[in-house]
Amino acid sequence: MSKTKLDQVNKKRLLIYAHYYIPDTASTGQILRELAEGMLEQFDITVICVVPSYLGTVEEKYKTKMFYRENINGVDVLRIRVPEFSKTNTMSRVKNILTYFFGAMIATFKVGKQDYVFSISQPPILGGLLGVWGKWMKHAKFIYNIQDFNPEQVMAVNYSKNKLIIGTMMFLDKFSCRQSNLIITVGRDLVETVQKRFKGKKVPKTVMINNWIDEKEIYPVEQNHPKVVAFKEKYGLSNKFVVMYSGNIGLYYDLENLMKVIEKVKPGTKTADGREVVFAFVGAGSVLDNLVAYKEKKRMDNVIFIPYQDKADLIYSLNTGDVHWCVNAKGIKGVSCPSKYYGIAAAGKSVLAVLEKGSEIRCIVEETEAGLCAEPGDYESVEQNLKRFIENAGTGELIAMGQRSRKNLVQNLTRDVSVRKYMEEISNL
Repeated sequence: MSKTKLDQVNKKRLLIYAHYYIPDTASTGQILRELAEGMLEQFDITVICVVPSYLGTVEEKYKTKMFYRENINGVDVLRIRVPEFSKTNTMSRVKNILTYFFGAMIATFKVGKQDYVFSISQPPILGGLLGVWGKWMKHAKFIYNIQDFNPEQVMAVNYSKNKLIIGTMMFLDKFSCRQSNLIITVGRDLVETVQKRFKGKKVPKTVMINNWIDEKEIYPVEQNHPKVVAFKEKYGLSNKFVVMYSGNIGLYYDLENLMKVIEKVKPGTKTADGREVVFAFVGAGSVLDNLVAYKEKKRMDNVIFIPYQDKADLIYSLNTGDVHWCVNAKGIKGVSCPSKYYGIAAAGKSVLAVLEKGSEIRCIVEETEAGLCAEPGDYESVEQNLKRFIENAGTGELIAMGQRSRKNLVQNLTRDVSVRKYMEEISNL
């Protein structure tokens, strides 16, 4: 038997539960794609996920069967048909998520023997429980990848104050943590949350591995690049100073209050180098309609809303921003880590951070002097930082911030570095 065939026979099998997977634009789906493909040299990998539907719609070709099998770049993918939903309709989202959850339980029996089961903390609570189910059904070792802690995230934004619901969620997710053979989370502050949950007693094995972005796919591009120019022309951003927010326009970012800060920068305001200041929101989410309504009510003509961009075009939209927001609502420290930072850093852009002191991304921004930071809720400081960026537009200070951010990412936060850590940790179980 050849060495190649022998390696294939000896490979361990790893099952990944991923609510979303490419071509969906969810950040975790993109991360899991790169993780799965990066680990193929060591594992045979199967992904159980939904049919492409992150924005709520489902193509006709995915509406005829319950399950669809694909192979994407060497990864076996088993997709589950789910109903369409609206991001602003809670019941339709719940129906969609539950269909995935129960469909994934059934799909587990369709993927054969597995040595490892890897599940992500999305959908909240259910992602962990799927990992436990896979561990039991496949007699496999369970790796629980916690990107967001719930119910802590729900509590942080007062999404629910029902003590029974909160208590049940906490009980179930702690159960998933206890059942895991390894918890991998994405920030120093998130490791502390695991320890707090268990009050330092019988804490499940936990390690931190940073998220990443492929620095070969997202990198600094000159402003005269034809596709950057085309993007600017399409959305009225030519010759403007662009303060950009790119990503999920959802509950956990305090964007509605930040709009009140943006409102203070009146349409027609110009930078020191003579460019008009505009604010571009790229993406979609549950509070988008609220932001649009506020813009129209206040006649904020310097605010522009732009749809999600295809992954191939993300490099050009990110490079259009002169400064990028990286924000979380108050209480999110130790609960969630905004992955959008990695795209900002890869594009070599300065950061307008609204993050709690001690949170992973704020620590990185401060350690590398990659931007200006303010506490969530301290809108006066946010306004001052925004003003400083406007007053220093086009200067070496802003450029140097972005360069330091990019340099640190290339040295310490690449896909290859993080994927290698994942393989090592899983193989050592």
